[in-house]
Amino acid sequence: MPINNSTPQPRPHQVLDPTLLGRPVHLLPAFAATFADDLVAMLAAPSWRRYWGGFVLDGVEFARAPESASLRWLGMGGPQGTAAVAFERSLLVGLLEARYGGKGPTGPLRDPAAEPVTATEARLAQTLTQQLAEVLAMRVRVAAEAAGVAVERRAAPAGSAAQIVPVTPARNAWAMAITLREPQSGSTARCFVAPDARMMGLILQALQPERPQRTTRTAEPLAAGLKVKLDGRLVSHQITLEALFGLKVGDVIPVTVGRADVLLDEACLFTAAVAEHKGKLCLTSFEDAE
Repeated sequence: MPINNSTPQPRPHQVLDPTLLGRPVHLLPAFAATFADDLVAMLAAPSWRRYWGGFVLDGVEFARAPESASLRWLGMGGPQGTAAVAFERSLLVGLLEARYGGKGPTGPLRDPAAEPVTATEARLAQTLTQQLAEVLAMRVRVAAEAAGVAVERRAAPAGSAAQIVPVTPARNAWAMAITLREPQSGSTARCFVAPDARMMGLILQALQPERPQRTTRTAEPLAAGLKVKLDGRLVSHQITLEALFGLKVGDVIPVTVGRADVLLDEACLFTAAVAEHKGKLCLTSFEDAE
């Protein structure tokens, strides 16, 4: 019987971000799934097929924004915040081949790292950045309004073009990694969409689960809700130690029952008269103990 002596590798652990404690970060995959549905619908539209033809969506997931030097980030702002977008160059080149070659790549996607960036590739990156940023802004607005979060819906001035500018996501910022697959070759490539802090705050607010409303209780006086235990001392009698040891079964100790002491933890609070009611001894006529 073979014996495996290899040391088990420790499982990678997730580093907690103290700024996100208490935020519904565990619900981000639900937002990514909804955003993926939006992308699938958009990819089927004719205006999108001319740019994204030849590729299908393979998945969307939240992760930390990559810090690779090979990625060129472009951003577009709006009422909900700014979305930064970056593409792997193999994806941009594959999209260009699919568009101008009339068909998708027939082999694995090539790595164009050593090739210069052409003006056509730069224009395509700007166009795709605008498309992805607009879809994300729409999804954030719809999700926020559905959760009752107030969002601004400022429309762009008529005739104004979208401003696409270089934007670098903050360190350890969140980003959605979008994986696209070329059906013929099976090759995959990714692009990334990173919401800024303002947009990310709206996303987390929209995902915040509803908390049950606390029932308001009528304030009651402390005396109405505070329970204490009182002891009643009916009689006390002092005798000598010699007389105590001399007691025998049947002996009678003569006592007189007067007012009883009412005690709280051995502290005398009141005195009360002893009365009989239906065969039970009761205390009545309470007076403050001096």
